[in-house]
Amino acid sequence: MLAAARAAQKVDEAAFGGPGAVKVIAPAKVNLFLGIGQRRPDGYHEALSVMHALTMHDVLRMRLAPAQPEGPAGLSIALDCRVAEGLPPLDVPPEDNIVSRAIRRLAEAIVRSEREQVSVLLEKRIPAEAGLGGGSSDAAAALVGAAQLWGLAADDPRIEEVARTLGADVPFFLHGGCAVLDGAGDAFVRELAPMGSPVVLVRPAGGVSTAAAYRAFDECPVPVPASDRDAALAAARAQDVPLRNNLATASESLLPALADVRAWAEACPDVQQALMSGSGSAVFALCDTFEAAGRAAAQARLRGWWAHATTFGRVRAAAVPSR
Repeated sequence: MLAAARAAQKVDEAAFGGPGAVKVIAPAKVNLFLGIGQRRPDGYHEALSVMHALTMHDVLRMRLAPAQPEGPAGLSIALDCRVAEGLPPLDVPPEDNIVSRAIRRLAEAIVRSEREQVSVLLEKRIPAEAGLGGGSSDAAAALVGAAQLWGLAADDPRIEEVARTLGADVPFFLHGGCAVLDGAGDAFVRELAPMGSPVVLVRPAGGVSTAAAYRAFDECPVPVPASDRDAALAAARAQDVPLRNNLATASESLLPALADVRAWAEACPDVQQALMSGSGSAVFALCDTFEAAGRAAAQARLRGWWAHATTFGRVRAAAVPSR
């Protein structure tokens, strides 16, 4: 049934190169610091997070067209997802994908009722369930692209309002770079000077459910030392942030291969420091040079893991020239 739905939603890649088409990048992120606290009355956990965007990104190509005469009234969305080699296909019906939900919620927020179709080609390079923010970034990029298609100002406050309804990480990708967030990990505190150093991402087979990671954490919480939290809050630059993640133990209990990746990274001569991002299952490893990151990525692939060398950057979900 899912295959039939995908076939029915297939879009023509050639249609995204002409006038009126929008190309948007959706960068990955890592958490330089993640300190999870107690569960709040609303069900979320207190969280202090320092996120940093990466130059690795998904791509969304979007186009607005009149709806088909036989189609439903109002907005329709045609979404096709292409995944990079080495990544499993997304097992999510197009109508349930966060990209589709983002576009629909923005249309509702601006009370847009035209009978039209938004066609989207999503090129996935960021693995799912990896703690790299791929879905959240795709949602932010969909909001940026839809806003441009509909003639909204880039700073229209409704864009960020909708982003907050889609997930804690989504608003970050509208700004990108490096930022400190608190509350449930969704409240912007301040921006840090980002860095542009190389990093390698390594992910073993299998993913980690965020909900399962938090349940495991609640069963055996690991507090973050106050000194580390203070250092993260006092940092002025990304490179001054202590690399800490107190969800790592919980996630490793759910996916033991994560501990293998961490041990390998800590022993790798090309790696300076390594840490799991978010709730996993990707580990990011800092390297001196991009050549070192490339060597580390190659070594990780020889072990059967997905790996990618990239860099930190001052990037965000943004429209770029289409080629």
